[in-house]
Amino acid sequence: MTHIIYSHQQLQLKSIARLKQIYSEIACTVEVSDKRCKDSWISAIAQYQSSKIQKLTPAAPDNQALAQAELDHFIVDQAQVVAPEPLRIVEISFDHHEYYADDKLVASISHDDNHLTQRWVVMINDKEVFRANTPMRCHRFICTHYKDGTLPMQEQLATPYTTGNEVMARIFIECEKYGYEILDDGIYQNDEKLGEVGQTDGRWWVIQASSSHQQKIACDSVESAVQSLSVIEISPVSCDELLDKAFDELSASQWRRLLEYETALTNSELIAA
Repeated sequence: MTHIIYSHQQLQLKSIARLKQIYSEIACTVEVSDKRCKDSWISAIAQYQSSKIQKLTPAAPDNQALAQAELDHFIVDQAQVVAPEPLRIVEISFDHHEYYADDKLVASISHDDNHLTQRWVVMINDKEVFRANTPMRCHRFICTHYKDGTLPMQEQLATPYTTGNEVMARIFIECEKYGYEILDDGIYQNDEKLGEVGQTDGRWWVIQASSSHQQKIACDSVESAVQSLSVIEISPVSCDELLDKAFDELSASQWRRLLEYETALTNSELIAA
């Protein structure tokens, strides 16, 4: 049976519950050292996948796809060897990856369709600093020169974290600390929307889902913005209010609560009869 090969970056984006599911789906046999630790599940899955990967030679290889697969495999098996200091990789798209250290942008790898052979480019401060025929070589360039301190310094913007990618990366990191899930319309926990966090003109803000006014509240940092969601107690909504909502507006927990309410109401009517 063939299973999806997950890159280290893809695994980092999964919750512990999803990692456990993946562990079961691929029939992983590597022991998890600490079942409460997300990194332990990732390590076990990556180690198991590495032991199962076999080299294949397709009849008509897609060079770009092969290069991407090579990069993913390299990240899983070699990233810690080449660069023991943590570099976090954010996948913006298939052909665009950004590298962060301490939540600060270090460099990026992008694909140049206009070049015949060396189409993968390392960019720092919007300038090309290295070019190669595979993303793996670019990855090695960034990690090696970052490790020995010879990588050009990325100039941080006067207003930090103003790009959409950087903002989302910061929010994702903070939400991971609390086990929150980021969806298109906000931040959730256990199917309940807690609110939204964002940045406008360099200023962080939060919108609390429990607030009736739905106004942006200014925050000193992304840490304080996400932390403010952790202390929100979602106001209970009465079942009568839930009955007035459309089906697609109900969360899973609200739907279960409404079913329990209807069941209890039916039983009480039967007893009264």
